[in-house]
Amino acid sequence: MPFAFSRQTDPHVDLSSLDAFNDGAPFETFARMRREDPMAWSEMTSGENGFWSVTRHADLLDLNRQADLLSSARGIRMEDQTMEEVEARKTFQETDAPHHRGFRALVSKAFAKGTVAQFEDQIRSIVTNLLDVALEEGEFDAVDRIARRLPMQMLAQIMGVPQEDGPWLVDKGDALISNADPDYTDFVVDQLDSDAYRMLPFRSPAAMDLFDYANKLLDRMDAGEQIGVLNLVREKTNSGTQMSRDEFRNFFCLLVAAGNDTTRYSISATIHALANDPALLKRLQTGDFHSWEGAADEMIRYASPTTHFRRTATRDFTFHGKQVREGDKVLLWFISGNRDETAIADPYAIDLGRERNPFLSFGQGGPHICLGMWLAKLEVAIVMQELAKRLTGIEQVADHAYLRSNFIHGIKHLPVRVSAR
Repeated sequence: MPFAFSRQTDPHVDLSSLDAFNDGAPFETFARMRREDPMAWSEMTSGENGFWSVTRHADLLDLNRQADLLSSARGIRMEDQTMEEVEARKTFQETDAPHHRGFRALVSKAFAKGTVAQFEDQIRSIVTNLLDVALEEGEFDAVDRIARRLPMQMLAQIMGVPQEDGPWLVDKGDALISNADPDYTDFVVDQLDSDAYRMLPFRSPAAMDLFDYANKLLDRMDAGEQIGVLNLVREKTNSGTQMSRDEFRNFFCLLVAAGNDTTRYSISATIHALANDPALLKRLQTGDFHSWEGAADEMIRYASPTTHFRRTATRDFTFHGKQVREGDKVLLWFISGNRDETAIADPYAIDLGRERNPFLSFGQGGPHICLGMWLAKLEVAIVMQELAKRLTGIEQVADHAYLRSNFIHGIKHLPVRVSAR
């Protein structure tokens, strides 16, 4: 029997609550929904408009492909937004074709599999430097020492910003995407009046600091300076459009927040698994699996750091006998699809050698599949390789803590003790 990643046992968790994942993912709730009500209606405890929940793997693939039926252009999170707010905050994530396709083509050059493979040495250098410090301590918080630091250090290199700015960017990115967790922001979104910041990404005042940073980058680029991959996104698309300064600032916020957090929580879940299942470390060390990429895929499936994306119905339609109306919010719960036993055998166990692993952590099958997936996979794989190479043992020595969010799921504190070679 695999160890439990989640402590949740309630089959009727309120998924609209920002506290829904405080004890880990509500897998029992998702399992019940997949069995009994795969297109379930939920009210919002906040009093906002309710939403439909899609929880079965096959349905997620089906609906995620239908961008003409389910739009991203009216917001991708659970919260209600006016069209004015959507327009003010949007990145290409909150767009549909053809606008989305054009800007995605520009950015994808920087994150293609072949391009990312060229960063392997840099990633390995960052990981070994982090491990040199952490393993010397012997006992440490694995999230603070490893998982939280690697993604942004690597992203800083790709973006072309100074490494010394990395910790500040991590803090600001946390304040944005973790805007419901008091460990990461002084402005907890559901506990203070956020109306003054409703035009900012994630409704967070931290966006203003990142906007100032982005403005300086924009001024340098406008003066002809080449800054990492950032100049790519300001090139003209095939249709002749160009990302505006407002759109660039929002994109920069997205890159800092999403580009760091999702990989972080995949790494923290990986280390948590190693610290609670000694056989897993041994399997990494013996190489008893098909490939490191496949092993990374399995850990990212297991972590499922992005729980859902919201879409909005563009017209009335019927699904599983339910009448969905134009304008209804439809949530695609990818975290549920990653535990769907009809698609993934023994989904609560970690199997590094899965023959078939159609996991959905990157939004596979749809036009918004994660641009950074190859970078995330490589970072997770290298962390596993270096831990397997240098550890003789690892154990969790105190309780771990989960991020307060129903959008991003992950372990934010993980105390471990290690023995090194």
